[in-house]
Amino acid sequence: MNKRFEGTTDYVATGDLTMAVNAAITLERPLLVKGEPGTGKTELARQVAQALDLPMIEWNVKSTTKAQQGLYEYDAVSRLRDSQLGEARVHDVSNYIKRGKLWQAFSAPHKVVLLIDEVDKADIEFPNDLLQELDRMEFHVYETGETIRAENRPIVIITSNNEKELPDAFLRRCFFHYIQFPDAETMRKIVEVHHPAIKPALLTEALTQFYELRDQQGLKKKPSTSEVLDWLKLLLAEDLTADDLKRDGADALPRLHGALLKNEQDVHLFERLAFMARRGQR
Repeated sequence: MNKRFEGTTDYVATGDLTMAVNAAITLERPLLVKGEPGTGKTELARQVAQALDLPMIEWNVKSTTKAQQGLYEYDAVSRLRDSQLGEARVHDVSNYIKRGKLWQAFSAPHKVVLLIDEVDKADIEFPNDLLQELDRMEFHVYETGETIRAENRPIVIITSNNEKELPDAFLRRCFFHYIQFPDAETMRKIVEVHHPAIKPALLTEALTQFYELRDQQGLKKKPSTSEVLDWLKLLLAEDLTADDLKRDGADALPRLHGALLKNEQDVHLFERLAFMARRGQR
């Protein structure tokens, strides 16, 4: 595969991120992407697929997800019921095999991008249970006796929100990249992709307040890239200007702060700051 990922018009990718994607493709290893929620980890896989003109298969991992579900599931209950009803299809066990996302990716007629999203949500054994399949790009179906091999090795992108440590054996098989939270200049480029008509003065004031808010000590949940984009969308919908956003020392909360602060602890923190500022002005 000769095409390289260089980002897209809809996704601002830093140089180290594009390097990581292309390195993982060259090495034919899964790309493990970590970073704060909202930094574009899931979107990266979609943009890689778009840039390289490849189909994408998405496996969203939950706390109850088992590795076997990514391979296949055998519905023994349905087969038993059909046998009791005298159904002819019961004689072919493949009728009761449900293909998982890895099977779909391995059997695809062309190369695909396989996203395994939020791998750290599942049980700690989940990554270990996928080691052999991701390494060899094959697995055995015991019910039918067949071996499923990847005709075209998929580009595997695995995301993690760092909720739990991943096993060392799993990490050794991945190319790792941590998406740093965007600095102000990168964030400006990201915003301009999503809101190209935004006025420079409004953007400057909004980003200044956003980074001041993120830097506040004691914040339980720092607002993410997706949240600042939502906030700016609201500011534009309300037709607010840079002057409308400016606060005096007694007003610690930004306008429409509900788009940025997502729990009462953080709201109360800024309310206390405002209260102390008002007392200091007396």
